[in-house]
Amino acid sequence: MNKAITIIVWLLVSLCVLAIITMPVSLQTHLVATAISLVLLATIKSFNGQGAWRLVALGFGTAIVLRYVYWRTTSTLPPVNQLENFIPGFLLYLAEMYSVVMLGLSLVIVSMPLPSRKTRPGSPDYRPTVDVFVPSYNEDAELLANTLAAAKNMDYPANRFTVWLLDDGGSVQKRNASNIVEAQAAQRRHEELKKLCEDLDVRYLTRERNVHAKAGNLNNGLAHSTGELVTVFDADHAPARDFLLETVGYFEEDPRLFLVQTPHFFVNPDPIERNLRTFETMPSENEMFYGIIQRGLDKWNGAFFCGSAAVLRREALQDTEGFSGVSITEDCETALALHSRGWNSIYVDKPLIAGLQPATFASFIGQRSRWAQGMMQILIFRQPLFRRGLSFTQRLCYMSSTLFWLFPFPRTIFLFAPLFYLFFDLQIFVASGGEFLAYTAAYMLVNLMMQNYLYGSFRWPWISELYEYVQTVHLLPAVVSVIFNPGKPTFKVTAKDESIAEARLSEISRPFFVIFALLVVAMAFAIWRIYSEPYKADVTLVVGGWNLLNLIFAGCALGVVSERGDKSASRRITVKRRCEVKLEGSDAWVPASIENVSVHGLLINLFDNATAIEKNTTAIVKVKPHSEGVPETMPINVVRTVRGEGFVSIGCTFSPQRAIDHRLIADLIFANSEQWSEFQRVRRKNPGLIRGTAIFLAISLFQTQRGLFYLVKALRPAAKTVKPAGAVK
Repeated sequence: MNKAITIIVWLLVSLCVLAIITMPVSLQTHLVATAISLVLLATIKSFNGQGAWRLVALGFGTAIVLRYVYWRTTSTLPPVNQLENFIPGFLLYLAEMYSVVMLGLSLVIVSMPLPSRKTRPGSPDYRPTVDVFVPSYNEDAELLANTLAAAKNMDYPANRFTVWLLDDGGSVQKRNASNIVEAQAAQRRHEELKKLCEDLDVRYLTRERNVHAKAGNLNNGLAHSTGELVTVFDADHAPARDFLLETVGYFEEDPRLFLVQTPHFFVNPDPIERNLRTFETMPSENEMFYGIIQRGLDKWNGAFFCGSAAVLRREALQDTEGFSGVSITEDCETALALHSRGWNSIYVDKPLIAGLQPATFASFIGQRSRWAQGMMQILIFRQPLFRRGLSFTQRLCYMSSTLFWLFPFPRTIFLFAPLFYLFFDLQIFVASGGEFLAYTAAYMLVNLMMQNYLYGSFRWPWISELYEYVQTVHLLPAVVSVIFNPGKPTFKVTAKDESIAEARLSEISRPFFVIFALLVVAMAFAIWRIYSEPYKADVTLVVGGWNLLNLIFAGCALGVVSERGDKSASRRITVKRRCEVKLEGSDAWVPASIENVSVHGLLINLFDNATAIEKNTTAIVKVKPHSEGVPETMPINVVRTVRGEGFVSIGCTFSPQRAIDHRLIADLIFANSEQWSEFQRVRRKNPGLIRGTAIFLAISLFQTQRGLFYLVKALRPAAKTVKPAGAVK
């Protein structure tokens, strides 16, 4: 009965809203109504209204958006008989409607997301057997050693979990490759990793052939293991010691639960963050997804497997004959298959792993191309909107996740649409400058306000647009290719632990400078047309402003593709742990504290000014570990010293002599999950729309000149090598 009443009320309210947004009113009346709605939305947002107030605020914003859609559909499209205007005009209209649809899906998913789970689930005696899979293809042995060691360090009964290295880089197929060099490299890798696993008490497993990429590798692991639960960590995703204790209990509470997904936290910035220098001050790009979107999906039982940092039930995987491998994003595809069979998932919003992001812009684009192509494959092959077994809201959740990756199409249209008018005088938008401002500016403003309301602490204003722009240039051909040939894309491993020795332009930066130059020319055209055609000045000013906005993004992108030199892919992590140090040639242990660590070394303060310390000497550090089986001591190399007041600060690199030494390295770096949560809390601040816009404009201005400087620097050596005519060769 209550449900029927709710539906009736919803229908009546919807009809009232529909009547209001389609009501013919004057431009002045529209402006007054829009201003009132914006004030109400801003007022509720400023008081951080939650619950019903949050829905009321979003309702006012939605009304303005729908009013714009009605006006845009009925009043602004060029006549069909003017094809030169109608075709680009209709493409622009479709791009805008895509944005409206994605906004609508976002409102369904994240308007009232579930709160973060705070309590540890299950009974203390519930300890199911767990197989921990670390799939690998071409990762370095040292990187794998730290991940495997961190997995071995997890607080869980030793006889109840088994760590597996699933090595696809040392398969029989690769060791018998026709290319002798590749075969020998695979054989060396096979022997090295097998020995590493023996030393760490980890199971090593490879297979005959590399079929179905990561999904096939994981399924091979399933075939050789028996644990009730399966945990997956990417090769560069090292877990905290409490990972299993924070996740496995949920499976006791729900026998139909197939997945517990946790967020991916990264200790290094992505290339955009590194080149813009925003990693320490601004939430990372992935935090919008893991901080709020996954919680919104979780509300509708739509949180999906993200390939790593997750626990899955073996019984559920057997229901679908293992991990799905039709697409190159086996994680989301597997979750879709299991959700459609009536299995449940949950999302635990607590960072329990620390991983590495791609260090170069080219690797970043390669990773995103794989995600985009895989999601397009799921959209084409699995058709989530019509998938039997899914609830209506689950269908919307998967449609939102897959349709998102079509963004290169509207972004490209938004980028070049102003040029149709400025260069060719095409009328692709039938409206006066005043109407454009009254409707479109209001729509854009309310869109920004709603986004800031939904994602304010997780994504600052304009940053999403920047990320989409810098990806669009290279993702557009990737998405087009998979639409025309869905079976063509193959799984490609993202490069791990890269470094950039010297500052340089990215090898895929050229298109960004070409686009920037084109937009600068368009800006000059706009200024010329304002003076030469004053009777069209209102429209030209609006289109010129649109082009200026594109130019701001294009200029900021020049800084994004200007790679800063960074010799290490890792960042130092503050730990503050007491220790003792014994220097080379001494028998005395000196009291000290570890200040910070990275995957390559650590900074130690020795509280004994009388100690004589030389560079390039060896020492031994002793620290009490968190977990059993971890050695207390490990050799280190002193590479620099700084004498302070009452202490000596020494910079050291790790010098592991045994594989088990990596367990102490992992204990120092990855054991404490609270440090990841605290780092996120420090960055999660909402600057607001006005201050956030000012910050973005300042970043863009600086990055534009930095990118142009890198371009001049890159061209300078070529200019020096030009020989005068007639020079002797």
